[in-house]
Amino acid sequence: MNNLRTLPDTLRHALDSHPDGPLCVAFSGGPDSTALLHALAALPQARARGLRAVHVDHGLHPASGAWAAQAAAFCASLDVRCEVRRVEVPRAAGEGLEAAARHARYAAFAGALHPGEWLLLGHHRDDQAETVLLKLLRGAGPQGLGGMRAVRPLGRGQLWRPLLALPRTVLRNYIEAHALPCIDDPSNQDTALARNHLRHDILPRMRRHWPHAVDSILHSAALCRAADEALRAHWLEAFAALHDSASDSLDAQGWLALDPALREPLLDHWLHAQGLPAPTTAQRRQIERQCHARPGQQPCVRWPGVELHIWRGRLWALAPRPPIDPHWQACWRGAPLTLPDGGQLALAPAGPLGTPFVVRLRRGGERIRPAGDRHTRELRDLFQQAGVPPWRREACPLLYAEGELIAVADLWRTAHGSALFDAAGAQPRWMPAA
Repeated sequence: MNNLRTLPDTLRHALDSHPDGPLCVAFSGGPDSTALLHALAALPQARARGLRAVHVDHGLHPASGAWAAQAAAFCASLDVRCEVRRVEVPRAAGEGLEAAARHARYAAFAGALHPGEWLLLGHHRDDQAETVLLKLLRGAGPQGLGGMRAVRPLGRGQLWRPLLALPRTVLRNYIEAHALPCIDDPSNQDTALARNHLRHDILPRMRRHWPHAVDSILHSAALCRAADEALRAHWLEAFAALHDSASDSLDAQGWLALDPALREPLLDHWLHAQGLPAPTTAQRRQIERQCHARPGQQPCVRWPGVELHIWRGRLWALAPRPPIDPHWQACWRGAPLTLPDGGQLALAPAGPLGTPFVVRLRRGGERIRPAGDRHTRELRDLFQQAGVPPWRREACPLLYAEGELIAVADLWRTAHGSALFDAAGAQPRWMPAA
């Protein structure tokens, strides 16, 4: 660590040390990102790489629109292009507002990045210490305790934190020296939020008793990062053996048999690759217990942003789905029909149906006699035999003609249903929601 290096020197060295590519600053308008953007704008090598900024308006404060305008004006004063992205932060997703805002923000950043672009964030040494303490309090292993990575993939580009070696005081001194205007978000003083509580209450007390507390925390983080890197090759090898790329599922018993040092980062890697958040320690233990469920059971472990199903000996993860009205129905004449879960029912080849059908969803107890079958079957049994995942069954379209169930999506048709589709010269095609 070299705390004596100035902000411009740090950035000049970072730009010289990293591959070429366009630069984009994640610009909140607060002190840290303001110092970062202002210092970069003064460097010819940053200008040569197409320096621009993106500001995310969360819409959580009455002044957020004014802040976005202020951010755009500051960028204009530096002759830096600024893109403002407005996001909707879900308030009822089961996670805290702080986490929900962070997820929405990073999704906006990912969507804003151009191919090969570097997104620079103003996170610094003190932010890193806070992150490590938060991870410790949440029961993280070596991967989490290693803190924020300086570089990681994001969207079509890379996220880059070039200031992790600089303390907050260097950036604040830069702001004062250049008399830079900054946005004052009052939520940054709200100690009901976990990070603010650490920043304003806990860490100052720790420094009074242990002046080198931040140095020690970051030293431990570096050791954890090294341990995580040493384990990475092992759990990546296990992941390749346990992961089915076609279904994006994991072998549950194989995962459970791994040492915890491999099991936990492997699970996180699998979830993050799907854009899903990792579970807490308690939720991990619940997943492990549910892996021992009896055959025929269909356990599901939920946490904010994730439904993790254990089905047919494998782990399946998906984002929570909105509730579906089982009484939904629609008249289908052959044009692509959007289903309540976001899936689609269409004809192949496209064209109109001679006889319109009524499309409904399962309400329980439905039965059908598939063409060529001697027996009438319950849909429950057919779904199970065909391996249709339970979370897809409730949105599976059922097709009725004059009150008779004549087809279940593109899975089964009665003799009457087959005749109707043959007469239309097309077949139904069901595309479940991703």
